[in-house]
Amino acid sequence: MHVAPLTWAVTLSVAAAVLVVDVAVVGRRPHVPTVAECVRYLALYVGLAILFGLGVWVWAGGEYAGQFYAGWLTEYSLSVDNLFVFLLIMSRFAVPRIYQQTALLVGIVLALVLRGVFILAGTAVINAFSWMFYVFGAFLIWTAWKVGSEGDTGDDEYTPPRVVSWVQRVVPSTPEYHGVRLTIRENGRRLVTPMLIVLVALGVTDLLFAFDSIPAIFGLTTEPYLVLMANVFALMGLRQLYFLLGDLLRRMVYLNIGLAVLLGFIGVKLVLEALRENEVPFINGGEPIAWAPDVPVWVSLLAIVAILGVTAVASALKVRRDARAGVPAQDPRVVAAGDDADA
Repeated sequence: MHVAPLTWAVTLSVAAAVLVVDVAVVGRRPHVPTVAECVRYLALYVGLAILFGLGVWVWAGGEYAGQFYAGWLTEYSLSVDNLFVFLLIMSRFAVPRIYQQTALLVGIVLALVLRGVFILAGTAVINAFSWMFYVFGAFLIWTAWKVGSEGDTGDDEYTPPRVVSWVQRVVPSTPEYHGVRLTIRENGRRLVTPMLIVLVALGVTDLLFAFDSIPAIFGLTTEPYLVLMANVFALMGLRQLYFLLGDLLRRMVYLNIGLAVLLGFIGVKLVLEALRENEVPFINGGEPIAWAPDVPVWVSLLAIVAILGVTAVASALKVRRDARAGVPAQDPRVVAAGDDADA
């Protein structure tokens, strides 16, 4: 798939313009978005992603459009689980709800920059070393086992990454929020506010998440343009998805199992692709393995939709069954985080 420099420039300019408008709107009027507002923006971003995929279909064919849709759905589904940690970060640092939109928006911009670097590095590594598919595949299968074994009894305590703890210890700071300002001057000293610590925590956390999501999407497409755009569209709706998260997580009780199956599927697909292009000397004498099946894009897309659909339906049935039995449906982690953030 050849993408002309002009196409790259136009696409990135449009994406940047959307983000700039978003930043300007939120920065001018920090507020807690209503459900209707979140649904409206989320529908807009989802619609833009669908239109982009149709554009790829017309321009480059159904194969590449299928790769984009598969990558976008995968990144979006992984974001749902990642957002839960964002919720705990907001709780841990007691971010006032009126400022959470701004923190998320800046965090998303940082995430786009960091993921762009990851994508460039991943593309270079894969092009130079085809055996990296073995590494990515094994890592995703291990991650799938880890995610699946967590069940729905995850830890409700947020442990800040070391770099965040280091910033808190070393940099002079104030415990009070001062709007969305990152620093203030107090008694002649420049101090950082908790908002800066929150942004560092969000940025570092998303960087850690990229270790899962970037290898996963490379298992569906190796086209840098499609990988980047799938991440851009997934992150665009992240802020709105965050404010709808409480009800979503309460109903998606089998989310971890669904994500585990999804990551495991992509991990196996990567290993099969590595076997077909094998160059590792101690595997089949360094020769490609002809019997390794090729998983078509349409099969990947169908499998992803099926996995997410079964997860949603099974979760809805479980919630309904628990409601009839009088079992509370709310995830205690979400309730605790929401209560703390409101405090």
